[in-house]
Amino acid sequence: MGKKKGRLELVQMKQSGEKAAWITAYDYPTATFAEAAGMDMILVGDSLGMVVLGYPGTVPVTMEDCIRHSQAVRRGAPNTFCIGDLPFLSYQVSDEEAVKNAGRFLKEADMDAVKLEGGRRVASRIRAIADAGILVMGHIGLTPQSSGQLGGFKAQGRDPESARELIKDALAVQEAGAFALLLEAVPPELTEYIWKKLTIPVYSIGAGAPCDGQLIICGDML
Repeated sequence: MGKKKGRLELVQMKQSGEKAAWITAYDYPTATFAEAAGMDMILVGDSLGMVVLGYPGTVPVTMEDCIRHSQAVRRGAPNTFCIGDLPFLSYQVSDEEAVKNAGRFLKEADMDAVKLEGGRRVASRIRAIADAGILVMGHIGLTPQSSGQLGGFKAQGRDPESARELIKDALAVQEAGAFALLLEAVPPELTEYIWKKLTIPVYSIGAGAPCDGQLIICGDML
């Protein structure tokens, strides 16, 4: 196991064209295997609601759920860059609430960064978290916490108007101070355009290969 990657190393990987490999993990054994396999990053996703807890979606997941699973993952992967996923209503209420809950991931679970869903509508949250000295990743496209507003779990950005909106969201996330962006379930052509447009690392989950790396849900590998 080499040195744990940080923001600088991830930017250097983007600049050199080296792709990052990362995976979700929700427990100690999976995190142990992920670190042994040399994953660049681990996301403790709120997808644990569906994958581990049996919920129909991510909305019921609480901060306590995410913190507890993040603690287990950190114990299993002490030398891997780990990201805690801010669950529904942990950041939507106010900038202050967003900073408080983002900080909990660092203080209570030793996460290296946090992730939240949304583009322009959460730009102030991203800026507040970044201003507090916390690394924050944006997430646009299919955003499971708001899937009801998006018409369910389906691909986004497939028509010119929605594609333009996602491009605006991507730029807003970068401008607000996010260290990276995750695109979910958008056309590969749109992923490639955003990837080339942004200077921060851009990652994909079901959004095509033209980007800086792929995120895989651990259960999908089985």
